Amino acid sequence: MAKKDRTTDAAREKDREKWMARLQVRLAMQPGVDRAVVLQAVKEVTAHCANTGEHPRTAFGDPDTHAVRAAARLVPADRAARARRHDSAVSALGSALKRAGEVAGL
Repeated sequence: MAKKDRTTDAAREKDREKWMARLQVRLAMQPGVDRAVVLQAVKEVTAHCANTGEHPRTAFGDPDTHAVRAAARLVPADRAARARRHDSAVSALGSALKRAGEVAGL
């Protein structure tokens, strides 16, 4: 194998790894997503790319957009809604505590 081919293959592999890492991070940030959902999405992308030889970006597009689509497909709607409500309540509590600390001079 020529040196240029190895360099190109290494760059392609690094780009694939970066795409997959970005997908995992963005997916984990979606409401209601747990480890099992992240693993399922990664498994689906990996299997598709292994079968077709496509790069994930070619097959699925932007990893952020794919994370949103995968979460919508893999997370039950009631679990996602419950997580959004929980996140909202935690955020509101954090804001109230911050304001109370500012008032108290903490």
